[in-house]
Amino acid sequence: MSISASAIKELREQTGAGMMDCKKALTEAEGNPSTALDILRKKGLAMASKKSSRTASEGLVASYIHMGGKLGVLVEINCETDFVAKTDDYQEFVKDVAMHIAAANPSYVSRDEIPSDVIEKEKEIFASQVTNKPPQVVEKIVEGKIEKFYSESCLEDQVYVKDPEGKLKVKDLVVEKIAKLGENIVIRRFVRFQLGEKTS
Repeated sequence: MSISASAIKELREQTGAGMMDCKKALTEAEGNPSTALDILRKKGLAMASKKSSRTASEGLVASYIHMGGKLGVLVEINCETDFVAKTDDYQEFVKDVAMHIAAANPSYVSRDEIPSDVIEKEKEIFASQVTNKPPQVVEKIVEGKIEKFYSESCLEDQVYVKDPEGKLKVKDLVVEKIAKLGENIVIRRFVRFQLGEKTS
């Protein structure tokens, strides 16, 4: 089937992928743009996993101040080269992540950062909320609640606040940027301050 130039252009603008990659994805998806987008995302994921072992020691520290100075975020996001760190695309991405942190208030960057005792405590609380159920049912319910806990507490697992469809997670956004910019990208750390907030 023939794919229109406007469909290719639209997909390219949406993803930042090359013209030929967009054309191939649309052809494979028989012209369906959302299927083509999924195809490109999977390719991006494959590309990202290849790049994930590469050292990312350059990058940026960015800030986001909101609500008339009552809320602020500092975030460090690393890439491989100073060249990529200086691109508008990368700088916009880092600022968007800082803004997301301000809005969504995660506690950790990723699941790996959560101490095991915190997970165990959450599991205990969730299990105590489910009574008179067989053990395997309790286990499934606790599993589901832990996944929800991750999606609320971990930055990478949160749904990206600027995604209009509410499907794109922050880790998917990182994968898209890796595919687009051709370098490994790692959200290293962040800190979020809210005026008057007590620190633990």
